[in-house]
Amino acid sequence: MSTAYDEIKTRLRGSMVALVTPMQPDGAVDYKRLADLIDWQIEQGTHCLVAVGTTGESATLSMQEHSDVIRFFIQHVKGRVPVIAGTGANNTLEAIKLTQEAYDAGADCALLVAPYYNKPPQEGLYQHYKAIAEAVAIPQMLYNVPGRTVVDIAQATVERLADIDNIVAIKDATGAVSRGEPLIKALGDRMVVLSGDDGTALELIGFGGQGNISVTANVAPKAMSDAFSAALQGDIVTAKRIHDSIKHLHRDLFIESSPIPVKYALHKMGMIDKGIRLPLVWLAPEHHDTIDNALIKANLL
Repeated sequence: MSTAYDEIKTRLRGSMVALVTPMQPDGAVDYKRLADLIDWQIEQGTHCLVAVGTTGESATLSMQEHSDVIRFFIQHVKGRVPVIAGTGANNTLEAIKLTQEAYDAGADCALLVAPYYNKPPQEGLYQHYKAIAEAVAIPQMLYNVPGRTVVDIAQATVERLADIDNIVAIKDATGAVSRGEPLIKALGDRMVVLSGDDGTALELIGFGGQGNISVTANVAPKAMSDAFSAALQGDIVTAKRIHDSIKHLHRDLFIESSPIPVKYALHKMGMIDKGIRLPLVWLAPEHHDTIDNALIKANLL
């Protein structure tokens, strides 16, 4: 049965960047650099932009800043590509408020991380997502990243949520294709399955995944776009060749907690200033050579 939300499912494909939030050395959001990054990503072929996801330091921005950055994204993108707004929170009312503000600003989809820290049971997860979906008529994407949240959205819960019209996708950041493959088979066309793990994303596409929400695309947007475009067109040989040329980045950009390494990398590339917020700190000096060498190997320096 078709719904009003089917159109967005066709647009949630390919290489999607979980963009960093550039900051000045004092921690203030650097909107000029953010505009430059948005333009560069679109020019390089990135298919969708994610505003204020984990890589965008959603956990260090105030609620007002969170909504302000999302609004800036939407106004600057001007419909050139879909904007997915990170609006998850670990309490349902806050998530509803952020999601409503993103909807009012014109976001194409809301990305809702599993509620972290309080470790709800599966029924609590179901009711959390159901409440947000019923409160705000925006297409919504579940975000399962148990390594960050210490809570895991079970497949049975995802299948229940797939019956809600405006829950249209899931970002599976478990890094386990053994989780993603059966999810794709069970969901069919009810929900788009995207990877949230750069290292295994290409393999997941082979089983029917539609794309990847990426950290690596922050520094290598063209390579990621080319690789995932080729994969979705069935040209796995080309996709793998491109992917293999940058696969070391998937490892090295997590040498410390993300987005610490990727912010250092972008700074090294001259794209952003040296700004990050506590409790995150700048990349430790002993890791600088690792990131520098990774960028050189990928022809980014």
